[in-house]
Amino acid sequence: METPRFVGIDVAKGELVVAALPGEERWTVENDEQGIRTLVERLMRETVALIVLEATGGYELRAVSALANASLPVVVVNPRQVRDFARSTGQLAKTDRIDARMLALFGERVRPEVRVLADEDQQALDALLTRRRQLIEMLSAERNRLGQTLGSKTKLVKKSLKSHISYLERELRVSDTELADMIRSSALWRERDDLLQSVPGVGRVVSLTLLAELPELGRLNRKEIAKLVGVAPLAHDSGTMRGKRMVYGGRASVRAALYMGALVATKYNPVIRALYQRLLGAGKAKKLALVACMRKLLTILNAMAKNNERWRAETRLTTA
Repeated sequence: METPRFVGIDVAKGELVVAALPGEERWTVENDEQGIRTLVERLMRETVALIVLEATGGYELRAVSALANASLPVVVVNPRQVRDFARSTGQLAKTDRIDARMLALFGERVRPEVRVLADEDQQALDALLTRRRQLIEMLSAERNRLGQTLGSKTKLVKKSLKSHISYLERELRVSDTELADMIRSSALWRERDDLLQSVPGVGRVVSLTLLAELPELGRLNRKEIAKLVGVAPLAHDSGTMRGKRMVYGGRASVRAALYMGALVATKYNPVIRALYQRLLGAGKAKKLALVACMRKLLTILNAMAKNNERWRAETRLTTA
């Protein structure tokens, strides 16, 4: 029988460099429709155990979608994980060909789990949500600049800043309308959005973030979802030394939304408020207590999504 192969793909804007293990085979295709089609057809003829790509700011999306649609086992990993892995093997040099082989080796040795990939509608929702975050960041920066622009000689600069702020505010309103229209257009999303927002502390932005950027919600157990998001405490021990547990990695945008949700929930959600007050009463630091509340809130939302069950405080929702 043919030995299953582990494939690494280094993604650039213009090309995809591919390496396959076992063996020393490497090849390159263009990062366009024709090149990706050629890549898929070639890999379909082989016995592939796993295909590994790095997240590269969106340049990988077309290839990942095509590979997933062909039912090939593809996973997108954090570049930092692969770089740390490369250093652990003694590989310090970095080229596209080396990176492709290292991705294949990472797949062979680490065997990252293939996750649920967002479909086209979910990717569109994610793109809109990402754009909304960018607009908010630009608005904040321009408002700060306006506040720091002083003196009678700066009228032209102030006029430019005010004009740009007005434009960004209009774009933000358009973005909010498009997001609302997209949610309303899907019965499934309307139902899921309504379910998530039934939890005190979970508002529109938190719900949209989970819908767009955490398709695994309700499909993993509580430990897996916490680790995926980056709210699971990681050990830092050596010998008899017991280091401080810390959260690390995960999906930063989801974690940021959960932080705001948990902050509100400590005041208005009876389950989260009770947990927060109990931890503070036990002498825990506020930041540590808040992270625990984020993890608890995520666990509750995961269980609700899995069971298709709306929020009911009196039941103290059981974990998945």
